[in-house]
Amino acid sequence: MVQTDPNCIFCRIVAGTIPCHKVYEDDHVLAFLDIGPLSRGHTLVIPKGHWATLEQVSDEAGAAIGRVLPRLARAVLNATGAKEWNLLQNNGRAAHQVVDHVHFHIIPKIGDTGLGLDWPAGKLAGENAKALLNAMRQQL
Repeated sequence: MVQTDPNCIFCRIVAGTIPCHKVYEDDHVLAFLDIGPLSRGHTLVIPKGHWATLEQVSDEAGAAIGRVLPRLARAVLNATGAKEWNLLQNNGRAAHQVVDHVHFHIIPKIGDTGLGLDWPAGKLAGENAKALLNAMRQQL
């Protein structure tokens, strides 16, 4: 049985107690139109189980989302006529996550609508990269 949270708005949407504009549904994934869209076609893709952030998601649920994201993106692009788009997924309040249920945003870029980003790129020095790679690889 997949864990859900009765206080979570997305779990309530999955349960059908809150309506949505459903785009897609299977045993593991639900996709629906965002009610506060950044552009026409802005779609949310969620696992049916309740996990707050991506690293908590089961491998099975993560794979199910990964299988349908390309198909959903094609549907959004074809339906809206958009040629460019963003896939966004936030984890935690400091990273701009508002609903504590893993969700991916498919956001078409249509004219001036869509996602705007400020990307303050830094630099990755060789020694720092090596130490970081070693630490990350040990966690795999």
